[in-house]
Amino acid sequence: ERNRRNDLPRRVGNEDVQTLRHLAPDNLFNGVEPKPSASGSTSAANVPPSPKNQNSSFERSNRPKSKKVVPFANRPNTSPETYAEPDVCPICRGAGFLRRDVPFGDPGFGTLIDCGCRLAGKEYRSREESSKASNLEHFRDLTFEAFNQRMPGVREAYQETLHFAGDPSKWLLLMGGYGCGKTHLAAAIGNKALQKGVRIYFAVVPDLLDYLRSTFDPNSEARYDERFDMIRNVPLLILDDLGTENSKPWAKEKLYQIINHRYNTKLPTVITTNQDLFQIDGRIHSRITDQDLCRILIINAKDYRQIPTDERIRLRQGPMSGPMRNFP
Repeated sequence: ERNRRNDLPRRVGNEDVQTLRHLAPDNLFNGVEPKPSASGSTSAANVPPSPKNQNSSFERSNRPKSKKVVPFANRPNTSPETYAEPDVCPICRGAGFLRRDVPFGDPGFGTLIDCGCRLAGKEYRSREESSKASNLEHFRDLTFEAFNQRMPGVREAYQETLHFAGDPSKWLLLMGGYGCGKTHLAAAIGNKALQKGVRIYFAVVPDLLDYLRSTFDPNSEARYDERFDMIRNVPLLILDDLGTENSKPWAKEKLYQIINHRYNTKLPTVITTNQDLFQIDGRIHSRITDQDLCRILIINAKDYRQIPTDERIRLRQGPMSGPMRNFP
């Protein structure tokens, strides 16, 4: 004890633990031995304040303030760049884990389990990762709320796609000319599915094939087999502008492999095209027109991009004609 280092703190007894939680760091014992007085006794001025003898008002004034706790369910709807997860959980107090309340000898004694805050954090990060991987960052504004359903010729397609988005199953093929709303409705399905926690991937077919081809580059960050497997097996795949891709054998074969795999496994798929189906590869044409699996919607509407702005506003504000079905 005589040779103990002076820079080390003293040992804290069990009786000090509860009190020490409420003391400010500056008031804790700093490891300096009290200096004896000339008479040989220890001077009270040199003795560090004992945790047991702390005045209750002093404890309250020096007790560190707890950080604001924001329940995960009430977090603000912000982007990952601006949202910071709560610093302190009122249940686990920031540890992230809980210990099972079982007696000694029980198989679960000492086992750690995830706290609800940790599980919620995992779910939030999982959704953000799915959102980034969805390839929908440039289509976030294409929602059902933003779609002008008063445009002549789009009502049936709007209702059917809204119904499909509530419970994505089987296949959906959207056909129509330029600017009729195919891409908007397809992206709206994707955005709604993301809100429900469904993993999706949205791709313009020519861009998708170019991307797969680029993964063969030695400097590519993504591996071809991983990306190809993800596209084939993602829970909801949305392929935009089928039929506008390169007609080279490699492109046709890769596209067929994706569609054939999803057809055999019956994974939900949404496809848009402005092409005559008989101009598409016969193997693909046969699968996307299977009436037991695929619902075909033909949109007979004008090119929305060619309609003047004042006419668009008039159509959006005009009365809705005909009965409107409510879908989840």
